[in-house]
Amino acid sequence: MAAFNFTPSDPSTFILMGIPGLEAAHIWISIPFSTFYIISLLGNFTLLSVVGKEQTLHKPMYLLLCMLALTDIATPTFVVPKALGIFWFNMKGITMSGCLTQMFFLHMVSVMHSATLVTMAFDRYVAICIPLRYATILTNAQIAKVGLVCLIRAVLFILPLPLLLSRQPFCANRIIPHTQCEYTALFKMACGDITVTRIYSLGLMFVVMGFDLTLIVLSYGQIIRAVLRISSKKSHQKALNTCTTHICVMLTYYTPSIFSNLTYRFGQDIAPHVHIILADLYLLIPPMLNPIIYGIRTKELRDKVGKYTCRS
Repeated sequence: MAAFNFTPSDPSTFILMGIPGLEAAHIWISIPFSTFYIISLLGNFTLLSVVGKEQTLHKPMYLLLCMLALTDIATPTFVVPKALGIFWFNMKGITMSGCLTQMFFLHMVSVMHSATLVTMAFDRYVAICIPLRYATILTNAQIAKVGLVCLIRAVLFILPLPLLLSRQPFCANRIIPHTQCEYTALFKMACGDITVTRIYSLGLMFVVMGFDLTLIVLSYGQIIRAVLRISSKKSHQKALNTCTTHICVMLTYYTPSIFSNLTYRFGQDIAPHVHIILADLYLLIPPMLNPIIYGIRTKELRDKVGKYTCRS
């Protein structure tokens, strides 16, 4: 495919370079990018469609799955179309407002995703540890309220980042060696004092990751204790299968997230293109895997998906 040069000359525009050092392979790299994105959209829209149509799935657990699916649709959508524009048409330019907007929505959805996983862990805790109170503690209305709180929390946590960066003067060389407006790359281009911004971003990472992971660990610690007390082998296996599904989803999100953050901050000896590929895979792989994991391991959802697929 011929590459068209849409690189802007406007000095106020940032230039996204894609994956420096692998420019010759951009077309080939775009194949897994677009494939993962299409699979992610198909899987998550299928999940939303089946839960929306099937009245028996209008339960807190499946509503939380829908929240997770929405974040899984949004996450790659904020990155992949622009990345493919770079790979296919050399469309590297992005305005400062566009760059900060992409950064805001990308990180806002990430915080929302993390909060959803915490809520899902609490859902399983109530279902397994105090099942008799499940119907009163977690109703559909409560889940809607929790979703709204998660959204407000994400917006309030992330909004200061683009606001702080928008007040910074940027150096003349506005080249971002990435496929997306990653906030660490913007830090490096800022010519002013970014101490406050850097402290806030580090604090935010530790608060969100630390707080959310602590709540998840505490929930699953109680769940494991409760599961080990179950005498019925069938009930024991059912509870364990439910927990395993959630743990798989959490590992697919938090493991690459933590690894990507650590390599960015402490992996100076790692080649830049490795950093970029890891960051992109972190945004592509979990949204693709999550509906597959739940579709395979949740019998009720698997049966409904099979029913609608056969009917189609």
